[in-house]
Amino acid sequence: MLERLLANAAETPPSRPLSVELVDPYPPGGGRVWREEQSPLMWMNATAENVTMFPDETVTCDGPIRSGPSLSEWAAAEGACAEVTRTTFATRQVQSRYLRWVFDKVVAERPQNVSVRVHATRATRIEGGARTRQRVWLEDRDAPLLADVVVLALGHLDAVPCKDQRLLADFADRHALGHLPCAYSADADLSVFRPGEDVLMRGMGAAFIDLMVLLTEGRGGAFAEGADGRLRYVPSGREPRLHVGSRRGVPYRSKISYRLVGDPPPLPRFFSAPEVDARLAGRDRIGFWDDLWPLMAKEIAYGYYHELFTAHPERVAMPWREFSAAYDGLDWDGEPLRALVEASVPSKADRLDFAALDRPLRGLRFPGSADLQDHVREHIRADVDRRSDRRHSADLGAFLALLSVYGQLPLLTCLARLPARSRVTDVDGWWQGFFEYVGSGSPRERTRQLLALAEAGVVRFVGADMWVETDEERGVYRAGGASTPDTVEATGLIEARLPDADLPTCTEPLLRSLYRSGEAAEHVLADDDGYAHRTGLLHVSPEDFRVLSRDGVPHPRRFALGPFTNIRRFATFARPRSNALSFRQNDRLAREVLRLLGAPARVSRKDGGRGGTGLPAETGPALPAEGRLALQDVAVVRPMVA
Repeated sequence: MLERLLANAAETPPSRPLSVELVDPYPPGGGRVWREEQSPLMWMNATAENVTMFPDETVTCDGPIRSGPSLSEWAAAEGACAEVTRTTFATRQVQSRYLRWVFDKVVAERPQNVSVRVHATRATRIEGGARTRQRVWLEDRDAPLLADVVVLALGHLDAVPCKDQRLLADFADRHALGHLPCAYSADADLSVFRPGEDVLMRGMGAAFIDLMVLLTEGRGGAFAEGADGRLRYVPSGREPRLHVGSRRGVPYRSKISYRLVGDPPPLPRFFSAPEVDARLAGRDRIGFWDDLWPLMAKEIAYGYYHELFTAHPERVAMPWREFSAAYDGLDWDGEPLRALVEASVPSKADRLDFAALDRPLRGLRFPGSADLQDHVREHIRADVDRRSDRRHSADLGAFLALLSVYGQLPLLTCLARLPARSRVTDVDGWWQGFFEYVGSGSPRERTRQLLALAEAGVVRFVGADMWVETDEERGVYRAGGASTPDTVEATGLIEARLPDADLPTCTEPLLRSLYRSGEAAEHVLADDDGYAHRTGLLHVSPEDFRVLSRDGVPHPRRFALGPFTNIRRFATFARPRSNALSFRQNDRLAREVLRLLGAPARVSRKDGGRGGTGLPAETGPALPAEGRLALQDVAVVRPMVA
C-alpha cells in the first residue's frame, strides 16, 4: 500500500504537503511474521524468483508502474545473499532483509512534499466522525495522532481461544499437560513439550511443517544424506514423538521442483471472469458444483493435458490439436469427455483424477497403525519423486491453471448469486482447502525431512479424519482416525494451524473498540432460508475498501484491506509478471486516498458542498495545510500490505 501511495503521489503531487504516519510495534518492512529476529530454520514457502514487492508491466492499474527486483534479483544485485538463487526457498530472515530494503527504497524515493514517519507502537483506538479529522490513540502516547484518512492493514489477527480450545487448555492445566492452541510458529512457546513425550498434532499444512522443524532440527537433530540418496534423521534425544493427523491424513503436496517441458498453457481459457459472468448472466441463483466447478475443473485439466500432450507426445494417442479441438466442445462432467481422455491417454496413471488427488486415504482402512505408517510413508515418497521428475511435468501445467482459476474466482460478479451456505462450505471450505493442499505445500527438501522423521519414528501418522478426546481419569489426550482402529495416548497437544479470524474476540484493541462501539462490523453471510455464518472478518465495502459500521454505513475517512477483511483472497506474496491482484487493489485504494487528500481544502460550490478533500464538508474551519494519513499496521504484516 505504501509503495502504491508514494508512486501515485510522485506522478500527481498533492497540492499540499502530505504526512504519512506508519504505526506498527514491529520493524517496518518485515513486520511481525517476517521480522528478522526468528529462527533461521524458518523458510519461505515460495521460490525467490516468485516473490516480488514491485508491480511490473503486466499489472493493469491506473497508477504508474515503478518496477523493482524480485527477491532473487535483489539477492543477486545487492550481493547480500549469495546463497539465494532463482529456485531457492530463502529463509524468512532473508525475506525480512528484502522487505526492509523495499521499505527504505520506496521511502527514499518519495516526493519532496511527502514525509513518512514510523511510530514503533500499537494503536488502541480511533475517534472521529465523518466530518472531522480522526484521532488515532497510541498505547504509549498521551496525545493522539491526527489524520485526515486512516488505513487499517493489520494482516492476520490473533484471537482469544474459542470455547473448545479453552476446555482443552483447562484440561491441560488440571493434569499438567502440554497444550499449544492455534498460533504463529515463530511466536509459539514449545518449551512445554518434553523430550521423548508423546505429542498430538492436528493439522498437516504449512504450520505443521514449521513446528515439526522447530521441535526436531531446532532441538539439535540433524539430517544426513545417505549413499543411497535417501535422507536420514540423526536425533538429538531432545525431540518429542509427534503423532500427526488431519482430515486428509497426509501432508500437503510437495512443491514442484522443475519447469515446464512444453509451452505454457494459454490461460485463462475456460474460466475467465468476464466469460463466466456472461455465461451465468440472468440467473437468480447459481451453484458451485453445477455451474462453477465444472468450468474450474475443465480449466485445471486443460493446463494438465496441454503439458502432457505437448511435452510428452509419446504417452498420448493423438496430436494435441486434435485432442484440444474435441476437448473444447465437451462438458467436464459428461461421458464424452471421459471417453475422449481414456481413448487419447492410454495409461491410467497419466490421467488427472481429482478425487484421488484430493483425498488419497478415502475408503482405505488398515488393520493397524503399522500398516498405516507404511502406506503414508510410501505416499509421501511417491509424491516427492513425482514432483521432482520432469516426466510428470503435466502436474505443473495443472498447478499453473489452478493459480489462474484462483486468481479469476474473486473477480466474478456472479459470486453474489451463490448461496451463502455454498460460499462457506464450497468456496471458502472445500475449494480453499483443495487449493492450499495442492498448491501451498512445502519445499521438496522439507517433505524429504518429514519422510526421514517418519522413518526414524519421530513422526507417526494418525490417519484421516483425526479426532481428539480427553480422558479425565487417566489424565491424557487420546486420538484416532478413520484409517485404522488403533488409537494413541499422549500428554501433549499442538493445534498446528493459524488462528481463525474472529473480529469480536481478536486481541487487537483498536479493532475490538471499533466493533464494540458499532463503528465496525463483522462480515456475516446469510441466506433467505435463515442460514447465517459469522466469518470473523472485518466488513469493508468491496467497491472502495471503506470500513462499514454495524448499520452498514461506510466511513468516508477509514479504509481497511488485507486478510482480516472480507476482501482477503490476495493474502500471499505477488508473483512477478502475473498481474497480481494485490497490486491492483492497493493501487485503487492509494489513488482513492490521494483523491481525498489532494484537492484544495476549502469548500466550494462546484463540488456540491463535499469540501476540497472529497470528504463531507467540515462544520468548522477548513482542514490544515498539511494532509495526514495514518497507516495502522499493528498485528501481522502480510507481504502486500506492509
